[in-house]
Amino acid sequence: MTETATELDRFPELRRGRATTLQFNLGRLCNQACRHCHVDSSPARKGPEDNAQQETVDAAIRLLESDPGLTTVDLTGGAPELNPHFRRLVAKAQELGRTVFVRHNLTVQFEESQSDLPAFFRDHGVVLYCSLPCYLEDNVDKQRGRGVFDKSIEAIQRLNEVGYGKDLELNLVYNPQGPSLPPPQQGLEEDYRQVLGETFGIQFSHLLTITNQPIHRFRDDLERQGALDDYHQLLVEAFNPGTLDGLMCRSTLSLRWDGRLYDCDFNLVQDLPLRDLEGNPLTIEQLVRDGSRSTESLRIAVDKHCFACTAGAGSSCGGSLA
Repeated sequence: MTETATELDRFPELRRGRATTLQFNLGRLCNQACRHCHVDSSPARKGPEDNAQQETVDAAIRLLESDPGLTTVDLTGGAPELNPHFRRLVAKAQELGRTVFVRHNLTVQFEESQSDLPAFFRDHGVVLYCSLPCYLEDNVDKQRGRGVFDKSIEAIQRLNEVGYGKDLELNLVYNPQGPSLPPPQQGLEEDYRQVLGETFGIQFSHLLTITNQPIHRFRDDLERQGALDDYHQLLVEAFNPGTLDGLMCRSTLSLRWDGRLYDCDFNLVQDLPLRDLEGNPLTIEQLVRDGSRSTESLRIAVDKHCFACTAGAGSSCGGSLA
């Protein structure tokens, strides 16, 4: 399919509503280098240019202290746990009465000084979103790396032991292996429960399905296969207007490790910043000064990748939308 302005003309203009979630991408450092990663994270991403420094974390804390409307803190990466300021930020957000989400890749528990993560999460009431793109070993290892499935299963069992999947919320996250839309979320969740429960005794709260974004590694993979145009066409043709009201960009402020603000984690890596009424990119320091209400009704930056969030049943960090 030829890339033309017609595609963008079909995607409606979006405006922001009241921001209730601060999603903070703490950086690109990760113990994995997954084939579908839209952030292009890896163990090599160790530098300050790729990871949040103390001043940015401090600014995020000041924003939470001054803005009670931001009721949820959503921490992502990379592996956010590898940022040296991660635990302080979680503890402070909990102290301020915020709900804390962590995008947890499970295998980070096996990294140095991270084996106590299940107990840390439990003690701070963290809600977990854990990547497990299939209940079959071959499929997981193909997408996330050799040995990841076995480590992921053991990590979930550790989380179950401290109450996750029972009294504490543990959500598993599925994404397709290739250029296709996820299957219906409810039916797939039943399959996960049956296989993981019977085989490994695993319990979890919910399964969430997420559509792969044609960004960074997944885009590169599609280009190598000659499938990028067809995948874009699939997303555009599956556009579902019923998903628009539930898009995370309407109520989420996405903070990048360098202090710049975005509508979502996908715009963050595409460097499509959140802009004020004069068209200037916004930063965390400006938000500390002006408050998150200053972002209401601002235009949301859209591009072709937005069709991944509105295709079929829709897709967000919280799973399907319709």
